[in-house]
Amino acid sequence: MIARFSPSTARGTIAAPPSKTLAHRELMAAALSEGPSAVSGVLFSQDVLATLDCVRSLGAAVQIDGDRVRIGPGQGSPSSLFPCRESGSTLRFFLPQAFLRETESVFTGSERLLQRPLGVYEDLCRERGLLFRRDTDGIHVKGPLGPGLFRIRGDVSSQFVTGLLFALPFLDGDSVLELILPAVSVPYLRLTAEVLKRAGAEIEECAPLTWRIPGRQVLHARDVTVEGDWSNAAFPDAFNLTGGDVTVTGLDPESGQGDRAYRRIYPLLREGCPVVDAKDIPDLAPVLMVLGGMLRGVILTGTARLKMKESDRGAVMAEELAKCGIRCDVGEDRIEVYPGEVKRPGIPLDAHNDHRAAMALSVLLAKTGGELTGAEAVNKSWPGYFDALRSLGIEVDLT
Repeated sequence: MIARFSPSTARGTIAAPPSKTLAHRELMAAALSEGPSAVSGVLFSQDVLATLDCVRSLGAAVQIDGDRVRIGPGQGSPSSLFPCRESGSTLRFFLPQAFLRETESVFTGSERLLQRPLGVYEDLCRERGLLFRRDTDGIHVKGPLGPGLFRIRGDVSSQFVTGLLFALPFLDGDSVLELILPAVSVPYLRLTAEVLKRAGAEIEECAPLTWRIPGRQVLHARDVTVEGDWSNAAFPDAFNLTGGDVTVTGLDPESGQGDRAYRRIYPLLREGCPVVDAKDIPDLAPVLMVLGGMLRGVILTGTARLKMKESDRGAVMAEELAKCGIRCDVGEDRIEVYPGEVKRPGIPLDAHNDHRAAMALSVLLAKTGGELTGAEAVNKSWPGYFDALRSLGIEVDLT
């Protein structure tokens, strides 16, 4: 898909879409509960649809009614196949569920997804004598996983920890999960623990980033509503820094979502060239790079893990911003974006199959005009994103 932008100004009010981050966790908690649950306010992005596919693989029945999903654990047919599409969170959340099984399971997905780092789980399986094999048809795993002490790296992705937090309560005995520092995306871990606790799980953080988790637990069935998504809200809110006047509603100011940090960071971009630690907010890095180039620059630290996202985010954003006259220096764990005279790109920008890159580049192209190829990448987290931009007065045509 190609998105063609004409220079225009965003004005109006828009409701933040439901949080993909919370939807993943609430749907998974519902699938692992003792009875039927309902999750309302679900946005059916490609990532969320992948999670629902894997919920069905656990043996839960899924009924969709508008934005409401009813989940009946044990009412469906379990499967050994877990189709994860392009969703890294789905893959990493559900692999430990397959570790609980004594039969072999296969995880499938896009080529890029299956190339993303899984070393934390590979090491765990090797240490505990479990099957973990990458093959041409996907990733093969087999349990059963036993309880005990789990010491895992915290510097790759919080998604590994979330996956284990969802699995350890169902082991035959008690476990301790300890993160080896440094750790990234810590707010996401707190979010996972809170979702599980609200579902009745006993999870005690007995020391910083160390959890004591009893086994043989049961999660309670419940009805929940997914709150607004701070990660997606960052993009329409960015227009307020480029001459627009946008109000984003439906956000909880006390949310545990880590990306609400953008409300603190954006004013700093107006004032000067801030230094921003991006290790806990990788989804914000592309839009921060765009805004830095359009305003007074920005220095991002803790960027090494951007290489492991849907694209090599630092490198591809630097490549695309260069087409618009913005210079970036991309190092191993640091990115500096220099302010400049932003120009209309003479050739199309490329989203590189990365939803966050596509959204970030749309903020720039709404100012300059130009084309974005691979615009369909936004469907990974926000189907209807371009309709939302049009509702704010952004002129964009899709072909």
